[in-house]
Amino acid sequence: MIPRRRFIKQSGFAVTSLLAGNALLGACSKRPQESKIGLQLFTMRDDLAEDAKKTLMKIANIGYGHVETFYDYQNNKGSGKFWNLSTGELKKILADNNLRSFSGHYTLNSYLTMGKGNDDELKQQVEIAANLGQQYFVIPVPPMQLLDKLTLPDFQFMAEQLNRGGEYCKQAGLKIGYHNHFWEFRGNEEDNQTGYEILLNQTEPDLVTFELDLFWTVKSGIDPVELFNNYPKRFEMWHVKDIDQSKPEVIVGHGKDALPSMEILGDIRFTEVGNGTIDFKTIFKAADKAGLSHFFVEQDGIYMDNHYESIRRSFHYVKENLI
Repeated sequence: MIPRRRFIKQSGFAVTSLLAGNALLGACSKRPQESKIGLQLFTMRDDLAEDAKKTLMKIANIGYGHVETFYDYQNNKGSGKFWNLSTGELKKILADNNLRSFSGHYTLNSYLTMGKGNDDELKQQVEIAANLGQQYFVIPVPPMQLLDKLTLPDFQFMAEQLNRGGEYCKQAGLKIGYHNHFWEFRGNEEDNQTGYEILLNQTEPDLVTFELDLFWTVKSGIDPVELFNNYPKRFEMWHVKDIDQSKPEVIVGHGKDALPSMEILGDIRFTEVGNGTIDFKTIFKAADKAGLSHFFVEQDGIYMDNHYESIRRSFHYVKENLI
């Protein structure tokens, strides 16, 4: 039998330890979030596929204040499901973790292809974005089957469709946006204009905005600040991701523009924001000229075993150096 004095002492220590442990758990489970810093969820696609609820909670606990979704239209069609979650379920998980979603990526392969132009995929996905409470409906890529075949007429048609889509999105309380990679900056033999210039020049600023991917823009040999100066207020969103120092080469230009996209993509390497070659500090100084409203950390490929440590490092660089 334990003497009374020792029992009281041991019980007091246990209670004190329990309270201290609970306090520590509480501190670890909810860190202050930075409302300005967003994450494009494609960065964590494998983790989301495994356990979306846990992944979103961990993203919030790192400190991210908002996320940009991506929707797999090919496999989900109009189901509205993200990682087997209904739109309503995803919206609740985001709210439970104090995460907002201003923007989402949606696929319009048919709508943006000449000779097709089917707007069913536009309408179905606009409804999903509106139900999530998003403000921007972003097309992340041209029709995949056209990547190595894009002509100036293709870009002209895409511009027309973006204007039409912008009108439709406006009725739903959204604004349509276009996200670039590198193929939009490739040269052509028909005209001195690039496909990206056509999209900028032939879309209506009040209907169509642009989400500038800083990685792909710099990798294409384009100065983002020069774009902001030439097209002020057109870039309401950015993707903030860095170029690994081992692969700084420009991938657009003479001798490269005819190469298959998949060959170029196979020689790309990403890194955590602030660990690479992009001068983000200079770019962020031009945010007002660009018309920036929201930006999203992104890393198409993470090479660290711990994906959360990767996005934590990017988050802290942005928080401590860019905002």
